[in-house]
Amino acid sequence: MRRFESRPAAARRERAGHGGGERVTRRDEQPRCVAAQNDVESSTVARSENKMSTPNSNNSESHQPNSSKEKPHTDTPHVPEPTQEYLGERQAMLYEKQRERFIEWLATEDACEGDGTLSEQSRSNYASRLDQIHRWVWRHETDGFVSTLTTDHADAFVEALDEDKFTKRTGEPYAADSKKKFVNALKKLFQWQSDGEDEPWEPETKFSQNEYDQFDPLTREERGRLREAATTFGSMPVYNDLSPEERSRKKALLAQRLGKPKDEVTMDDWKRQNQTWKFASLVMVALDAGLRPCEVERARTSWYQPGAKILSIPKEDAAKNRKYWEVALRDETTDALDLWLDERDACPKYDDTDKLWLNRKSNPYNSKTLNHLFRQLLEEAGIDDTNRKLTWYSIRHSLGTYMTQEGDLEQAREQMRHKSAESTQRYVHAPPETRRNTLDRME
Repeated sequence: MRRFESRPAAARRERAGHGGGERVTRRDEQPRCVAAQNDVESSTVARSENKMSTPNSNNSESHQPNSSKEKPHTDTPHVPEPTQEYLGERQAMLYEKQRERFIEWLATEDACEGDGTLSEQSRSNYASRLDQIHRWVWRHETDGFVSTLTTDHADAFVEALDEDKFTKRTGEPYAADSKKKFVNALKKLFQWQSDGEDEPWEPETKFSQNEYDQFDPLTREERGRLREAATTFGSMPVYNDLSPEERSRKKALLAQRLGKPKDEVTMDDWKRQNQTWKFASLVMVALDAGLRPCEVERARTSWYQPGAKILSIPKEDAAKNRKYWEVALRDETTDALDLWLDERDACPKYDDTDKLWLNRKSNPYNSKTLNHLFRQLLEEAGIDDTNRKLTWYSIRHSLGTYMTQEGDLEQAREQMRHKSAESTQRYVHAPPETRRNTLDRME
């Protein structure tokens, strides 16, 4: 068992001269009980020199630090600032070292029980959620800093999570899939702490989560409209057909899209917007392969095998499971990819990278930027999202729905890159238009 020994909270209070109440004495011995948390889903985790720090976490019961008081000075920049509010300097150093060792372990195959390794983003998310959990335990269970969480602490946290006593900063409860992620983070922590010697911790309360339940699918007709919209997305009208005022507005839009000053937009920039195959190739591949955001982010030119008309995804880049996958592509999709690769070769920002697609800031796409693009495409395609949860994952969801309908379960499993048929089975249902046709035939 990996652990640090820390003094009981009561002993700390006694040494500080308090029998109870607020504890605000010696900084190197007394943590200040301040909870300032932000939602893990809406925050990013900073990395510096291969060490992670996490954002503030959320709790509807949180208290903001008194801004008139000086914050503790520590030499632990990789401990998130809200967490430092709880810790004296030596405690922060202990917590930082423990945190670093846990994150390093997450990068090993032991963390996945020999089935590949976790992505950097996954490791970041685990660290961020555990940081929130530590702060909740210190505030509600231990009355101060302890370095090692116990299963009793975990059970108490899960109970609070289940009863919506641990919530977002707004007081809004976490969704079931988010609650599941907190539980998974605790499981990883206990897996690391036990070093394989103890029985794994299992919570009494289970939270359901799967990517199928979280998002609404596109209909078959909407998939076609999205594909068509991708071929025209970003196109500019003929320059000479516009009035000076219209040209100015379109030029400002193009400058924003390209990330450059308006007065630096050239006619070549204008023409290229009507010639690019980047968006068409990205969307068509996503429709065929059901690419997850992390797979779009990792996609490399070497994945594409034009002769075989497939994407070959190496096991080290595969999401969810670490297995080599071959994903079939339609002829129209490979045509768009071929045209994009020719265009890509002439783009200077791709000179030093093998990433298949980059956004306008020359970074790989991620979940946030893909969902922003997806919303723009929905508008371009005239797809109504009223009372529907449509996100980038809706593309993948629709692939599973219609491939199980038109093909068979094994074909869908391979194309969706599911390790087990059980995961694919969730997509086996009749979409509304199929049931509507059945009703029509009944009359």
